[in-house]
Amino acid sequence: MISQTAEYALRAMICLAADPERSLTTQQIADATRVPAGYLSKVLQTLGRRGLVVSQRGLGGGFAAGADPKGISVLDVINAVDPIRRIRSCPLHVSAHGSELCPLHRRLDGAMAAAEKAFAETTLAELLREPARSRPPYEGNEQISSSVHGTASRATSGARPPRRRGSARRRRAVRT
Repeated sequence: MISQTAEYALRAMICLAADPERSLTTQQIADATRVPAGYLSKVLQTLGRRGLVVSQRGLGGGFAAGADPKGISVLDVINAVDPIRRIRSCPLHVSAHGSELCPLHRRLDGAMAAAEKAFAETTLAELLREPARSRPPYEGNEQISSSVHGTASRATSGARPPRRRGSARRRRAVRT
């Protein structure tokens, strides 16, 4: 129903709307939402051109929600990156149909209209308030969760990560 780009945009917007006062880097958003950082960067630029996110360069910079999550609908986000394409005329270009859609395409367009209406009536704030039956992808991963929520974890508290020493075969090859 919606494109992968729209899905990625929605994930990013939910992540930013969860804490609208805080800026997150592209990498932090990518880690939290499991979206490729390079592609996410382009999505965020598009959302920025539409005013849904604001960006700040430099130290402490990043992206933040561009408006109150109560005022941003799911449809706003989808339309910003890849609008839903309604069926306005016969996709088969059958002249006998004239300006009317055949029963199949009329039903398909009706389904798209219903989805569009549901998306328009749903705000990001509503999605954040709704009790979750499952956890967001970043919950349970201390390193990602701390970067999104700003809490210290062992991974970010200065504790030294375990050393990786490689395989015994590689160590022997280096010595000889």
